[in-house]
Amino acid sequence: MFEIGNSLREARIRREIGLPEAEQGTKIRVKYLRALEDDQFDLLPAQTYVKGFLRTYAEYLGLDGQLYVDEFNSRFVAGEEESVLRPRRSPARPPRRERRAATTLVVLALAAVGIVTIVVISAWTSSGGTPKTTPAAATANAGRPARRPARPAPLLTVSAVRAGSHITVRRGSATGATAFDGTIQKGHPASIPGTRLWVQITSPENVRVLVRGHRVVVPGGQPRVGIVTRSGWQPA
Repeated sequence: MFEIGNSLREARIRREIGLPEAEQGTKIRVKYLRALEDDQFDLLPAQTYVKGFLRTYAEYLGLDGQLYVDEFNSRFVAGEEESVLRPRRSPARPPRRERRAATTLVVLALAAVGIVTIVVISAWTSSGGTPKTTPAAATANAGRPARRPARPAPLLTVSAVRAGSHITVRRGSATGATAFDGTIQKGHPASIPGTRLWVQITSPENVRVLVRGHRVVVPGGQPRVGIVTRSGWQPA
């Protein structure tokens, strides 16, 4: 056991070092160096600073910094370190009665959910399997966009499978208004709506003909003329 402050002061004087010079060498203000030499550790900001300053100042003076820190701990902070290192107690567990009550509430809640589920399923089954729309469900569904009915397939769809083919489509008959007149190229099908169409195809073997989404066979080898209705294709 030794005097921390006197030992530091004697080492500084022995090396003929003034406090201003020590301040420059350690970057510790003079008032804190003087407090260390006077054992006035309460003038320093905190114990963490005391230990750091002690180690730095002692090593600057050629002394064993750890020895001074250990001496400071043994004399001033041994009791505090012991309390810091003391393991914390785990929070008290809730009484067994409270745990049982919580478990009972959980079981009752699950049972209530099960009963409600059974009642809903029974009501749905007894009503013929058609769930009733409650006001809350109607309100929720009101904000959703209505599903659009699927569009019916156009009356006639012609697409190229090989080379192109010129087609002419008129409404009703050969003298009707022109619905389409052009060459069908691969990858660019033509879809024509209507109820009755007069159709002329120059190269039927190069195209696929669909009537209301169903394929019809148009003999190839020469231009063909036909009438397309909802019932299919028939030669004109």
